[in-house]
Amino acid sequence: MTTIADAAALDQLKSLKKTERMPVLFIGHGSPMNAIEDNEFRQSWQALGKEFGTKFPRPQLILCISAHWLTRGWYLTGMDKPKTIHDFGGFPQELFDQQYPAPGAPAVALEISQGIKQPAVGLDKQEWGLDHGTWSVLKPMFPQADIPVVQLSMDYNRPPAEHFALGRQLKGLRDRGVLIVGSGNIVHNLRATQRSAASNQAYDWAIEFDKTIGDYLQKGNLAALADFQKLGQVAQLAHPTYDHYLPLLHAAGAVDAKEAPRFFNNLFQAASISMRSVVWG
Repeated sequence: MTTIADAAALDQLKSLKKTERMPVLFIGHGSPMNAIEDNEFRQSWQALGKEFGTKFPRPQLILCISAHWLTRGWYLTGMDKPKTIHDFGGFPQELFDQQYPAPGAPAVALEISQGIKQPAVGLDKQEWGLDHGTWSVLKPMFPQADIPVVQLSMDYNRPPAEHFALGRQLKGLRDRGVLIVGSGNIVHNLRATQRSAASNQAYDWAIEFDKTIGDYLQKGNLAALADFQKLGQVAQLAHPTYDHYLPLLHAAGAVDAKEAPRFFNNLFQAASISMRSVVWG
């Protein structure tokens, strides 16, 4: 399988200069309200953003894989000015008023799509934009919205192993100043939410699944992440649908097993949403 890490593919990325290797992030984004509430989750995203330009290089580009863009086939946003999408309902007007006018990067999106041979990755030049899985975490991290952002969709009809394999092909982008961000949740069951639950309270099955996946990450057993369905009922309870789990596979695929993860936000929202987040690199 040809990968984006191959020299030929990297040679196509003429729009991006070679840089020090960038980290990879998986962000548990939880409720859209985290984008505007002054809570521990938003504060942690703000603190993480300040590490870029100090501990980490400032990104040339952000590639985000959000749980909220599901397609048949894979696509990259290819427009100059991606719109801010408010893909939710029942929230205060303040949340709908939020905008994140980060520029797109059509030329880079085209180069990446050409560098990935399997699966084919198309370009979306008008339909999508930046959904709340992307802007709700990037706005606290990079409030000036001056770093180009490209979103990668996910083909929900393809098996989890293929999502991990695609993530592996993204690894070479890290040496071109690209910050890869997976945005979802390690546990995400909206049917079982308890809004009054404290952040240290969760169902036993939620705690068990979160701990199991955390152990895989801690031990560098990244390939095992794609076999999460073998965990049986606990996996089914953690993810009645697994759209919020797939971004973890893309992010972990771009990581070397020897890279130690740094966890933060090891808490829950509404008892059934794990906010566990990871920095590699």
